[in-house]
Amino acid sequence: MLPGRDGRAARHSRILGTRTAWTAVGDGQFFCPGCGGDRNFQRLTGRRRFTLLGVPVLPRGETGPTIECAACRRHFGTDVLDHPTTSRFSAMLRDAVHTVALAVLAADGTRARTSLSTAAGTVRAAGFDDCTEDQLDALVEALAADTGRVYGRPCGPGLAIELHEALDPLAPHLAPAGREGILLQGARIALADGPYTAAEREVLATVGAALTITADEVTRLLAAAAVP
Repeated sequence: MLPGRDGRAARHSRILGTRTAWTAVGDGQFFCPGCGGDRNFQRLTGRRRFTLLGVPVLPRGETGPTIECAACRRHFGTDVLDHPTTSRFSAMLRDAVHTVALAVLAADGTRARTSLSTAAGTVRAAGFDDCTEDQLDALVEALAADTGRVYGRPCGPGLAIELHEALDPLAPHLAPAGREGILLQGARIALADGPYTAAEREVLATVGAALTITADEVTRLLAAAAVP
């Protein structure tokens, strides 16, 4: 038998309590931190009521919204939707690598075959399985024609905007090693046909800034990449 105070508390909890009635107001797919993978979810809002003997009697206000995983049924705050799904993250990473490769190639005044080969291999490894050297070469040519860009010139506003659009949303979801990895992939493309040009260094500095890598760390990483 429960002691006096605890016993009274238990009896009161059976007599008086609260109950939440949940209503689904949306759904979708998210990365569930409880399951550790992509799952379907429902966005819920709730109305709380006081209960007497288990029967709802008085409203106590609203609660939520909250996110309920369709698999584990756990509830999470809506900020959990800020984390991209696994498939979305893969697409963001693939697009980021592709954009960096094009930016470095556009900064190269020669677009040497060695650079194109390294860039195509990097982009294929990121997920564009059918990427070829000729496709990249044509894309760089088309970008130059569309923007009026002159090869070998510094990273202009348009190219910087494209890099930030591709990298800014991705950076918060990457570990430091992942951010550095993208920068180093760009560095290897730039070094494929010889030492960095001034334009390539500027593009890579823009990549580093978009990935929230400090200028000193960018300098260190680029120097390390250039060591045979």
